Amino acid sequence: MEPHSAAAWLAEAANAAPRQGSGDLLKVVLIVMFFGCILTAWFLLRGYKQKDD
Repeated sequence: MEPHSAAAWLAEAANAAPRQGSGDLLKVVLIVMFFGCILTAWFLLRGYKQKDD
């Protein structure tokens, strides 16, 4: 396998990008980010709960 320069690899990736569409990786990242935000908000906001003992 012959080595490719970074510029050639970048040009090939840029030419392939319009054909890809939104990939599965983007969907997974967005779902994980969404649930991570919910979990973080729950964790932070539960500390503000008043205990009426």
